[in-house]
Amino acid sequence: MSGGAPRSGWIADFLRSFVSAFLRSSRRSAPTAEPVPSAHPGSRSRDSAPADAESPGRSGEGATRELTASEIRALRPSYDPAPDGRPDPGEIVWTWVPYEENDGRGKDRPVLIIARIDARTTAACYLSTKPHRGFVSVGTGGWDGQGRESFLAPDRVLRVADAGMRREGHVLPRDRFARAVGAAAALHGFPGVPA
Repeated sequence: MSGGAPRSGWIADFLRSFVSAFLRSSRRSAPTAEPVPSAHPGSRSRDSAPADAESPGRSGEGATRELTASEIRALRPSYDPAPDGRPDPGEIVWTWVPYEENDGRGKDRPVLIIARIDARTTAACYLSTKPHRGFVSVGTGGWDGQGRESFLAPDRVLRVADAGMRREGHVLPRDRFARAVGAAAALHGFPGVPA
């Protein structure tokens, strides 16, 4: 039967992928020697949170997700920080960020709010302390308890609901905000921050 070979090849590839993902997941969930202290004053670290605790932004209406290409092109970034308990453009806040695989895993991490989408949602790009290729430095700030330099990932633009924000972080200076948003705008084709 001529159709059998591609099908069995697909199944073998699927099984290899499944086993590989399972093994990676098993290694990640192995206990560490010591709990990592929280880098966020006044909050609990992921290690100390109860197992049934749900991070805001992880599920439900307030779930953080990637924006579609058309949603991204419709963005109109602005710089409008207002430390009022809501995520605003120009602020770094904490929320659940799903991994690119969209398999239910993710990480609670800082994001830079780059635009307001509507009254209850914003657009954001996540931050990392690792300088991956194409990431843009936003410098250091109080969002990182260890004072490390942070880098914005311009390739992933996320929808962050007001209800999905765990805590308000810090205001990023306008010049650093404009540089970071400019990198995301150049990559995705939406306008940069107005002067």
